[in-house]
Amino acid sequence: MAGQLPSLDLVTPNDTLPEKADAVVVGGGVIGVMTALELSERGLLVAVIEKGEIACEQSSRNWGWCRQMGRDPRELPLIQVAMEKWRKMNERVGAETGFRQCGILYMSDTDENFAQKEAWFRNNAVPYKLNTKLVSTKEVAALAPGSLRTWRGGMFTPDDGRAEPFLAVPAMARALQARGGVVMTNCAARGIEKTAGRVSGLVTEKGTIRTDTVIIAGGYWTRAFLRNAGVSFPQLGVVNSVMRTAPREAGLRHTISGAQYAVRRRIDGGYTITHNHLSVAELTPGHFRQMKKFWPLLSLEHKGVKVRFGTRFFREMIMRKHWRLDEISPFERWRVLNPKPYKGILKEALEALQRDYPAFQGIEVVERWAGMIDATPDAVPVIDKIEKIPGLFVASGFSGHGFGLGPGAGKLMAEIVTGETPCVDPKPFRQGRFGWFTRANPSTGL
Repeated sequence: MAGQLPSLDLVTPNDTLPEKADAVVVGGGVIGVMTALELSERGLLVAVIEKGEIACEQSSRNWGWCRQMGRDPRELPLIQVAMEKWRKMNERVGAETGFRQCGILYMSDTDENFAQKEAWFRNNAVPYKLNTKLVSTKEVAALAPGSLRTWRGGMFTPDDGRAEPFLAVPAMARALQARGGVVMTNCAARGIEKTAGRVSGLVTEKGTIRTDTVIIAGGYWTRAFLRNAGVSFPQLGVVNSVMRTAPREAGLRHTISGAQYAVRRRIDGGYTITHNHLSVAELTPGHFRQMKKFWPLLSLEHKGVKVRFGTRFFREMIMRKHWRLDEISPFERWRVLNPKPYKGILKEALEALQRDYPAFQGIEVVERWAGMIDATPDAVPVIDKIEKIPGLFVASGFSGHGFGLGPGAGKLMAEIVTGETPCVDPKPFRQGRFGWFTRANPSTGL
């Protein structure tokens, strides 16, 4: 059963598919659009191909956080690049993206939780020279006033921020079009064509684009696309539920994460609220095929990833694993991945928030939705070329971190494509770290 599609600022697509392009990006989310914009700014003719609408999946359904704090250390150099770009994004795209440098506060309710934050601060914030600081009980009360709970302490990064996903990515896509780039929506990419073993074109449902460079930034769909091209990609999905409220002045200037909730102010005066611990892994055949590699993720029930069995298993079981390029692809049959939100999880988050912060009692929930987070085995993305097929690149598996990382990831992907000196060390994002990013096994469909 599908969930509610969140509000989205729709992008008017270009009228016709180009016959050729210097590069084609498959996927109209933040990673794909920012990669395309970076390439366009380097003088390349770029086309973005999206089976649904721009940012209609996870890129409009995420929390809207742009954070350095709490990240895997492998992502820290890249998020620092991304934050520099976020701070200038409105000027860059000539439109409102909702970005505000509001500061983010992680609040600890126990000694154990505070000790974990101390360890992250010592091992990451200090060596990377982040503007992060540990804060006391009194400082938490000042930064996030109105709580009935006495917090043990917390961690605060004043130059972290927030943006509006439903505004930001469409604005980036329009900036690409203004530079001469092409954006095609409701146009599924079926697969790549090769000549002498390397990319020579991208086949879509509306025709073929001649190109020697294709970047796959398809989010959850990346694995299916690459599998049909004969390449295995380690990826599973996790459903995260989110809601937004009507406008209200609740006295919170900073984005906060508490015991069971994460809250940020929206540009419309309301709040985006979610559970800061609970997501759901809805089992599919892919979970069983990749269970050995993903066992650390699937065994995290006690840490916040709940495993559930439902209709998604059967829908993906009958989804075709291989198809010819002159056939209708699964992407044309399933335009938008629109999972149903878990209302019980959202109810738990809202009730906890209202207990701690009475200013939220009685607040109107305007929308609830869910998005599919695409995760790799180590929860760090792949941003790399595919060695076995020259001209084919991938930027996917962002594991819920893609919106904030988007501007940095787009820059890094563009640099890899063009052969420039990369802005950060690309080694942590290489596909070879898994040791099994190889030709797919046609007998198993892996």
